[in-house]
Amino acid sequence: MVEPVFGQLLALLHALWWPFCRTLAMFSAAPVIGDNMAPVTVRVLLSLALAVVMLPVAQPAVHIDPFSLQGVAATGEQVVVGLVIGLAFHLTMAIVMVLGYLVSSQMGLAMAVMNDPMNGASSDVVSSMLYILCIIVFFSIDGHIVLVRVLGESFRAWPVGRGFELLALHKLALNVAWVFSAALLLAIPIVFSTLVVQMGFGFLNRVAPTLNLFSLGFSLVTVFSLLMLAQIVHTVPAHYIRMTARVLDMLRRDFGI
Repeated sequence: MVEPVFGQLLALLHALWWPFCRTLAMFSAAPVIGDNMAPVTVRVLLSLALAVVMLPVAQPAVHIDPFSLQGVAATGEQVVVGLVIGLAFHLTMAIVMVLGYLVSSQMGLAMAVMNDPMNGASSDVVSSMLYILCIIVFFSIDGHIVLVRVLGESFRAWPVGRGFELLALHKLALNVAWVFSAALLLAIPIVFSTLVVQMGFGFLNRVAPTLNLFSLGFSLVTVFSLLMLAQIVHTVPAHYIRMTARVLDMLRRDFGI
């Protein structure tokens, strides 16, 4: 009586292993859920729950023993596919972080660095503010549900044991350049406006050399940049939604998900 039950339990564990590895890898690289503010135990429990849900679509065409060499290769395949999906969605959050650093450096606030418990590193205050704003937008547009839907479609596009295309990983690497270009396009208004203000103070220094333009100019540039930042912040959610749609289009076009 014990042996049939043990055999069924072992078969269930074998079936859960493939969606669990892919889901856990995706959550480890995904935005918000993959940050340090989400405990590892929470990610593991979420991955286990989703692995149960994904059982009907996550089974390989032929039986693969997880303890064999083929099973080790299939496990690595699931980890790579999960990381690809998570990193694709993390590109949009990286754009916002780069945007915050560019803006803070132009404002003169790059020196105001604080310990960020969300990503386990030190970041400037503008990046942290924009990051929190994008977290709110992420859950308001049901980004976590979109992650689950993409995960389910990935098992149809990349079944377990079929392998993955290296060309698709190459396309994902090329999209890293898109992160910097998109962040620079969003930061251009503040960069250009602060450049104009600083050039104006340079001409003023030629006219009135006795003025202490270093301390006066730093304060005025910071105030002017805060006004510009207030005009840009309300457009960040719309840009984030548009960039997320671009990521979904990339996954659909280049990866077949």
